[in-house]
Amino acid sequence: MIKRIGVFPGSFDPFTKGHEAIVRRFLPLFDEVIIAIGVNSNKQYMYQTESRLAHVRSLFEGESKIVVEAYTGLTVDFCIAKEARYLLRGLRNTTDFDFEKAIAHMNEAVSEEKGHPIETVFLMTNQELSAISSSIVREIKKNGGSIGSFVTNEALLIINTDAK
Repeated sequence: MIKRIGVFPGSFDPFTKGHEAIVRRFLPLFDEVIIAIGVNSNKQYMYQTESRLAHVRSLFEGESKIVVEAYTGLTVDFCIAKEARYLLRGLRNTTDFDFEKAIAHMNEAVSEEKGHPIETVFLMTNQELSAISSSIVREIKKNGGSIGSFVTNEALLIINTDAK
């Protein structure tokens, strides 16, 4: 039987309670969920890659079905390397849907060209978490606000915050 592997990609700068909830809801559907932290050398992150990895790993410590890794390059290429056939995405609203739909179609076309078809699976976020976004959380943090209501294990992020 083929192992059902799903990849949940993102920069996760930071990984929020909304991200965590989506991953936990995907767990029963897959044999393995890879949380793939994308690294783009042209992008400036608030949190170092090592901090984001440590933060996410701490949230799922002891969960044997979850793997947390950093990657560079195309998400499709990462999926092929991991033998994953599914991309996992959470949707907060119709704006997310329009954006993610375009990416899903492109990933589908590229993956088929490479002989490794990949399906994108969407889940709606929990209503109470739908207002949380990493970019808003970063803005709150940059302006001296508390982000503890939006992330779990904030201490790992605070200790490892890049000095900007």
